[in-house]
Amino acid sequence: MSLLQKAVETYDCQQALVGSVRANHATLAPVSHLVTSAQICIKLDEEGNLLGADLKDEKIVIPVTESSAGRTSGKEPKPHLLAEQISYLTPLNNDKYCAYIKQLNEWYLSEFSHPKLYPILTYIKKGTIIQDLLQRNLIDVDDKGLPKKDKTMICWSVTSLDPDIPSECWMDKSLFDSFRRYYFNLKKNEKKVLCMVSGEVMLPASQHLKIIGNAKLISANGSSGFTYRGRFINDEQALTVGYEISQKAHNAIRWLIAEQGVIIAGRTFLCWNPQGYQTPGVVGAFRKQSSTPKLTPTDYRNDLNLTLHGYKANLPEREGVVIAAFDAANNGRLSLTYYNELLGSDFLQRLYDWDQSCCWYNGPFGIQSPSLERIVECAFGVRRKEKNQVKFVADDGVLKQQMQRLIACRVDSGRIQTDIVKALVNRASASNGCEEKLWRSTLFTACAVLNKYNIDEKGVNVMAWQLDHPDRSFQFGRLLAVMERVELDHYQKTDEERQTSAIKAMPMFRRRPHSTYVRIDEHLRLAYVPRVPPYSRNRYAKLKDEIMGIISTFPENELNKPLDDIYLMGYDMQHAEFFKSTKNDEEIIDNNEEEA
Repeated sequence: MSLLQKAVETYDCQQALVGSVRANHATLAPVSHLVTSAQICIKLDEEGNLLGADLKDEKIVIPVTESSAGRTSGKEPKPHLLAEQISYLTPLNNDKYCAYIKQLNEWYLSEFSHPKLYPILTYIKKGTIIQDLLQRNLIDVDDKGLPKKDKTMICWSVTSLDPDIPSECWMDKSLFDSFRRYYFNLKKNEKKVLCMVSGEVMLPASQHLKIIGNAKLISANGSSGFTYRGRFINDEQALTVGYEISQKAHNAIRWLIAEQGVIIAGRTFLCWNPQGYQTPGVVGAFRKQSSTPKLTPTDYRNDLNLTLHGYKANLPEREGVVIAAFDAANNGRLSLTYYNELLGSDFLQRLYDWDQSCCWYNGPFGIQSPSLERIVECAFGVRRKEKNQVKFVADDGVLKQQMQRLIACRVDSGRIQTDIVKALVNRASASNGCEEKLWRSTLFTACAVLNKYNIDEKGVNVMAWQLDHPDRSFQFGRLLAVMERVELDHYQKTDEERQTSAIKAMPMFRRRPHSTYVRIDEHLRLAYVPRVPPYSRNRYAKLKDEIMGIISTFPENELNKPLDDIYLMGYDMQHAEFFKSTKNDEEIIDNNEEEA
């Protein structure tokens, strides 16, 4: 019930937006209305004479009854009361046409009538809509004279002498209010019930609005679908929700999803503040990427702090934030797969903490935190080529489940799941057959997740380590980068693009580091070291001696033990260190060697 309560609170706080059509924004529908798409607009004068018609392609607000809003493809006609599909507006479909005319006429004759009803009713009774639209080439018909696209939605525009009243029916708030009062009057004789959302006694909702497609959050068809049979005698024993509460809650959720929902593999992720304050998304990045890359942990942390203070200035710390995820199990059922409520200050701090720990050096882009989707794709995706770009793509079922796990970890300050860590490390440790750019991206993602894992589990921030940190796996990782570098130096002189011996041997190096190092080092000294520039030979010898000096401090029987996952971070930190030197530095080394 918390979700519906927060949705109602959101609706009440956004009353100024109810029924307002704004460019580039979704429309929050009034009670007894919903937002749908219209394809044709028919323009009438105040006497019901046709002034024109044209094609449309925009969202409009239409009045609906409970039965019309929840209708499916059943045989019984359940028309909306104003804007409607063309099949309801032609006498050629007698049952639908008569049902539409009857409902509209009852509204027009009621004490809650509206001036725009008469011209619309008058025009429809003429029965000429098919011919009128055919003459303007707006529809096509079949051999029986019926529209080929019978679900084309028709909306209305009625000219008015009052310049303050919009002619478009979907923008006339007085028309919204007229129908709302009319429909509440129709329901007034229904037995009132206890609303389990608001705790008040009110008119009940017999049906609830669809949220995504045809999927509903609340549905009770136990007499045919066994939703509640076996537990309750009737649907009222299972759940009762007031009509107005249901309308507000469902319209608010529909509006929020249209306005800011993030859909990934069919699952919708939503994050909002009921009072309308700006909140960062729960799926996307917390820190906005600046034009200047943050190359040091200090600069990155300072930029994160600026981001945090910026959000705090727009979101009062005592305001709440709601996080929810929805998934349509089938065409008619929508499930709430995740739900949480946090204070704004706690929510922002948790996003900050995630980006502070789950981050790593990403080449020329500086220190970054990988997106949650990128983590899942790199861990569980299959290598595919799409639009001339090779990348990892995860199955939709895997993607949405793993995304939700990561969101829960991020929002609930949980520890990163070990299966995700292992999957990333295994993929980053086996680059054979993988394009260089894709592998580097995977390596960055794996190191970022490993950094968070080590902070969570061991309280160790590897990004704070110096290159001479006395960790066996870390130093062996550095050694791997050094062996790679000397071979790459040779390929740069010959303009070759080949994978180095060190990277090819990475899986074996991870299992038996010392013996693999001895073999690769011998190969390098024979095949590549003599053919690289002097500064490269000297750098290789110097760094190799430095690293082996640290490694030799460990017991001899530990040298060939399998490496911890941190070796990837040692490799990448040393790899990044090579690119900090400039060409001028290399020229100075060459000149000094020639003078010597």
